[in-house]
Amino acid sequence: MKHLHRSFVVCTLLIFTGACAPKESASSSAAGDGRVEVGLAAPSYAAMSLNGDSVTLAGQRGKVVLLNVWATWCHPCRAEIPELRALHDRYQSRGLELIGVSVDTDGTDDAIRSFMSEFSMTFPVWRDPDERISTKFLTVGVPSTFLIDKQGILRWRKTGPIAPNDTSLKSAIDRALVP
Repeated sequence: MKHLHRSFVVCTLLIFTGACAPKESASSSAAGDGRVEVGLAAPSYAAMSLNGDSVTLAGQRGKVVLLNVWATWCHPCRAEIPELRALHDRYQSRGLELIGVSVDTDGTDDAIRSFMSEFSMTFPVWRDPDERISTKFLTVGVPSTFLIDKQGILRWRKTGPIAPNDTSLKSAIDRALVP
């Protein structure tokens, strides 16, 4: 009986400490275990462009991507657009690809185009009226922004509007753009 009790305690400790669980490396895929963390692979994601083309994050591999999730009805999204435009202007020539993902409902493409014109948005916009990106990237609202490096690794993330001259984002972009 004493031996059985000791085995139970040892097994319980192994289970709670995770000693039997395989360890994950920093390059593990987020898609495999559902984690969306800086330093892990960004989840796979597909959408439609505002022009109706099928687009994927995998198709952006080899580029540094700043993925910004927004909606026309979101006031904080509107507030961050000047900073997004400034980042796009500053880093586009160095290889940064800024992609907006609109989670506005179906049937609002004209409203999105009008919004883009009003705010002088020149970067591509993908459509996700079903908000699949929220499930894939575990977002809790808009705006949400993700920096993904050339290898598809998530390097920076933020929920909420990007503040003007956000030094943590600029540093992350600079590091990701290093050849």
